[in-house]
Amino acid sequence: MSVAVIGAGAFGTALAVTLARVQPITLWARDTRDMAVRRENTARLPGVRFPDDLRIFAELETALACDVILLAVPMQGLGRFADAHDLTGKTVVACCKGIDITTGRGPSAILHQAQHIAVLTGPSFAADIAAGLPTALTLACADPDVAAHLQQTLSTPSLRLYRTGDVVGAELGGALKNIIAIGCGAVMGAGLGDSARAALMTRGFAEMQRVAATFGADAETLMGLSGLGDLTLTCTSDQSRNYRLGLALGAGADFDTRITVEGAATAQALRKVAQERNLDLPVCNAIAGLVDGTLDMTRAMDHLLARPLKEE
Repeated sequence: MSVAVIGAGAFGTALAVTLARVQPITLWARDTRDMAVRRENTARLPGVRFPDDLRIFAELETALACDVILLAVPMQGLGRFADAHDLTGKTVVACCKGIDITTGRGPSAILHQAQHIAVLTGPSFAADIAAGLPTALTLACADPDVAAHLQQTLSTPSLRLYRTGDVVGAELGGALKNIIAIGCGAVMGAGLGDSARAALMTRGFAEMQRVAATFGADAETLMGLSGLGDLTLTCTSDQSRNYRLGLALGAGADFDTRITVEGAATAQALRKVAQERNLDLPVCNAIAGLVDGTLDMTRAMDHLLARPLKEE
């Protein structure tokens, strides 16, 4: 079975590298010249050498012809990709996390034309995966036979995949935790302390569960790798771009706007969803305000702390 990774950002490159240690892998990138010569992605994952079985192509048709296609493109560009390319009859695995800011849809809904759709998500940093450090992820697919086949195909000695049929729950966990990670970074950037971060994580997780339940997800899914596991990782490490954006917001510092931070757009998208569905999401709404500049850190915290006292 042939496997392709489309998208040579840090995460896509890391997946291609670790999979190519056990099987031939096709990696598509817009510009392959430097990677083909150096046999590494110096821009996104420097110092990680490509295995011999990692083949790099600039021709998208080569990647689209493979049996399994891992789409590691930014969430806000996924819709444009799906509209531009015929995925009919394909087995596609979405490797991005977020909610489309224009349509309010997740990856599986955007890729609906594909024959088989799966979502790969969970607590992981590209550098860890590429280095062969032990990592466990969730593979979500509604078809149990396809899920089992993909699990065998995409697992490696260092990358362990767990199956679930709850696609919506898995992709919501991966999307919403990015919002909370921005908030936790802001708390630490503002010097509010570890206790405040723990409180924000916990109340943010409650909102994640609330949103997931509204969309019919299984509550147990949010307790797994794609929910609680990913939340824990991204809310506590400055390897997370979402967390680093929050640190900058909390400290009033500049942040490189060229860096893709999926949680920023997802926060805006979720605020729209919350308004449409009349969801009470004070933490997520406050973070959305921080991201778009309508709230500063003082007003955001005042807003949250002044809320009526209630049962947990």
